Amino acid sequence: TSMASAPGPVPTGLLMTDKPAAPDDTSDDHPYWLQMWRDNTIGGFHQEATNEQLISCWHRQNLPPGSRILVPLCGKSLDMLWLQQQGFDVVGVELSPVAAKAFFQGLPLKPRKTRQGAFTRWSSPGLTIWCGDFFAIRTQQLGRFDAVFDRAALTALPAELRARYVAHLQTLMHAGTVIFLMTTEDATNTSRGQAPTSDDEVLALYRDLFHVQLLDTVYEDRGGHGLDRPKIGAVMH
Repeated sequence: TSMASAPGPVPTGLLMTDKPAAPDDTSDDHPYWLQMWRDNTIGGFHQEATNEQLISCWHRQNLPPGSRILVPLCGKSLDMLWLQQQGFDVVGVELSPVAAKAFFQGLPLKPRKTRQGAFTRWSSPGLTIWCGDFFAIRTQQLGRFDAVFDRAALTALPAELRARYVAHLQTLMHAGTVIFLMTTEDATNTSRGQAPTSDDEVLALYRDLFHVQLLDTVYEDRGGHGLDRPKIGAVMH
């Protein structure tokens, strides 16, 4: 099944370990996302609460407090705040300044805003957002990470950009870095009694570079708006 944002997919997730390296590319998808943030039409890509699968499964990585977590295409996700409150040093990368500003508004965090090359850096204790093109960010700017939390960033990208995204993500990692990847999968033709498996596209993108393990699966039925089909979600490691 495709990871594209087909009608009604539900969040799922993955956890993966090991091996970085590869080239990067730039994205021509920027105007679409910038306009959605300006128009406040981001819709289901922003959740108003911390993701339940993150809360229930994150501890399986056994990361000590102080570990650095990268959150690509982070938007204004409250999952970043939850991770920071668990004692982690969280660094997001987000294209839209509207999203970065909105994240810090209403929070007790008081960010320091500085310009660094093509990026604007919003920094506060334990939580930083680099605002700019993810495909242009470099390890020299971000430093080393112990884990990556991909909260549907892969899913949000059009299919033709996903291989570029994975390749660039590798350049920001080092051996032993873990990826906790949350994805979406349409389970219209999947029986609840059928054993859940990893999405074919995820395996094609990651299995030559990482050990991929399914951690959790969530089924959700959404009524109305044409979203009344069964969906499948997963978390892997």
